[in-house]
Amino acid sequence: MKKVLIIVGTRPEAIKLVPIFTELRRSRRWLTLLVSSGQHREMLKSIFNFFEVKPDVDLAIMTKNQSLTGLTELLLESCSTVIDDHKPDLVIVQGDTTTAMVGALAAFYKRVKIAHVEAGLRSYDKTAPFPEEVNRRIISTMADFHFAPTRTAAEALRQEQVTGKIKVVGNTVIDSLLFATKKVSKNLNIFDAKYTHLIDQYEKTILITGHRRESFGEGFENICKAILTLAHAYPKVSFVYPVHLNPNVRSVVFSMLQGLRNVFLIDPVTYDDMVYLMTRSYLILTDSGGVQEEAPTLGKPVLIMRDKTERPEGVKAGCSILVGSSEKRIVRAVVGLMNNARKYKSMTRIVNPYGKGDSSKKIVSFLNHEI
Repeated sequence: MKKVLIIVGTRPEAIKLVPIFTELRRSRRWLTLLVSSGQHREMLKSIFNFFEVKPDVDLAIMTKNQSLTGLTELLLESCSTVIDDHKPDLVIVQGDTTTAMVGALAAFYKRVKIAHVEAGLRSYDKTAPFPEEVNRRIISTMADFHFAPTRTAAEALRQEQVTGKIKVVGNTVIDSLLFATKKVSKNLNIFDAKYTHLIDQYEKTILITGHRRESFGEGFENICKAILTLAHAYPKVSFVYPVHLNPNVRSVVFSMLQGLRNVFLIDPVTYDDMVYLMTRSYLILTDSGGVQEEAPTLGKPVLIMRDKTERPEGVKAGCSILVGSSEKRIVRAVVGLMNNARKYKSMTRIVNPYGKGDSSKKIVSFLNHEI
């Protein structure tokens, strides 16, 4: 029996790695251990509870006001120790977080094979997203198996002439989304009661998520100005914004938007709450990569509040629009969808370019054959 360590540190990683963990646990070929770095401890806990899984190892490396340098140092030492203790045949990491990059580096130092899930995403700007663009490029230089979500991502890897095998599998976020929508649908009365005051009293709901470092300062001010303009222009539309806990986000958002009758600034929500809010929204304003991938499956148009996206497939397919952090572009795009039913409907009918919910099965099948 082969042994695999799955290393996870943040909520998005957990959402995208739990389907693989579950699929590997079903297999008799693998002894699978889930390692949590605790990079986003409370958010991770809620995800593990939702999917009814429990980490086998908790590194608990986060400290107050921790720098990226301090986090990296502690992670490298902790991941190295775990690899020494368990001697895996394979380490699986996902995406572009510090946990993913350091987990891969520790495995590389120990000469353990590395599988990179969601490989090949590129913005070609090392400062946006920061530090994620550099993290994922570093992982690509070390990985033995590159699981690309799309052909575009796979082609980026080929152009970089990475070593290892490349396999297009779709994105595992859709696997989790389909599981979550079924679970949420069984408890609709609970979610309806919880959010009725935000949604049911209005004709439409626009969901907003925004937290990227590259938008701090003027970028967030422009985004808030756009929301302010739209809230006044559409008084019968509710604007629901789960505000990230980062002070750089909250200070700007609350100072500019608090007190508006149809703008609801709420605390960060759990994964299942987020899935519910997405299903009830008319359209979504976001800078989140996961939301860009999930929304097309739910038939929700996405306006991407970033100047660049490493997920161009949605823009090319027509289910998302890149609007940046420009007040004018955001307002113009929202007005265009609110006032043009034909354009709106065309964006809701696009087949999701990021997968159909079978990515984890493809990954495990590939690994069964290769290792």
